[in-house]
Amino acid sequence: MNEEERIFAGILFCPGDPDLRAIKLRAHKLSFEYSQTCEDEVEKRREIIDELVKEFGEGSFMQGPIFFHYGSHTKIGRRCFFNYNLTIQDDARVTVGDDCNFGPNFTIVTPLHPMLPSERRMMLDANGEKKRFCYAKPVVIGKDCWFGAGVTVCPGVTIGDGCVIGAGSVVTRDIPPLSF
Repeated sequence: MNEEERIFAGILFCPGDPDLRAIKLRAHKLSFEYSQTCEDEVEKRREIIDELVKEFGEGSFMQGPIFFHYGSHTKIGRRCFFNYNLTIQDDARVTVGDDCNFGPNFTIVTPLHPMLPSERRMMLDANGEKKRFCYAKPVVIGKDCWFGAGVTVCPGVTIGDGCVIGAGSVVTRDIPPLSF
């Protein structure tokens, strides 16, 4: 099992793995390139975003600047709007439904650093090499949701359809549909 498969299986993985580092470097460069464009450079932005994320729905828009950790682990639905300073740390999969709106400084994080002190230190891998490990849990956002400025969605959270999440919220657990 490679490290990316370990992420999706929800088990400890090594974020410093060379294959994962290559995916992240690519995403970081594309995020930077997108962030250097102006919002009227529609074609250039679309080319970058199509290369960066797994899916980007028709009619969706990202103001920029943006930052994706992997990019290829993220699916974004149709007609979504993301204001400036979007961060998606998509070690695990991130899925955003159609018709969602996100205020400025919105963040999704999927990695979880180990809770046990011994697991936060260097550990030996199967070959006896010292490495750092972490976990990641997917985030799912339903359709027709609204997020105020400065919201952070934590690892493993599912937000149901039609929710409104107020400015400055830190979402640490699942939110049922039509909650606000």
